[in-house]
Amino acid sequence: MAPVISTVIYPVKDLATARTLYGALLGVAPTMDEPYYVGFRVGDQDVGLDPNGHNKGMTAPVVYVEVDDIKRRLDQLLDAGAETQQPITDVGGGKLIASVRDADGNVTGLAQSP
Repeated sequence: MAPVISTVIYPVKDLATARTLYGALLGVAPTMDEPYYVGFRVGDQDVGLDPNGHNKGMTAPVVYVEVDDIKRRLDQLLDAGAETQQPITDVGGGKLIASVRDADGNVTGLAQSP
C-alpha cells in the first residue's frame, strides 16, 4: 500500500467551541464525540480535535500518513534524521499512531490500522 494522508488532528483548548466551529466548516456531525476526542469523517478523510494535544507538544495541526508497518516506517524516518515526537501508541481497537519531528520542527504522524 502506498502511504496515504488519512487524518488531520487539531490540538484545541476549548473542545465545545472547536466542535461547533469544525462542524460548521466541514458541514457534517461528528462521528465520534467524546471528552478526550471529537472526530469528523469527510469522504475518506478523518479530521480530529484533541483537547489534550497541546499537552502532548502539538503546536499546530498534525497530518497522519497511513502506513502498513508503523515500526518499519518509524525506523526509516529516524534513520533519515527525524526525532520521535510521540512513540508508537495503541489508541484503541488496535490502531497504532506515532509522530516524528523533522529538522525544521514540523511534526508528521504515522498511523497503522488493524
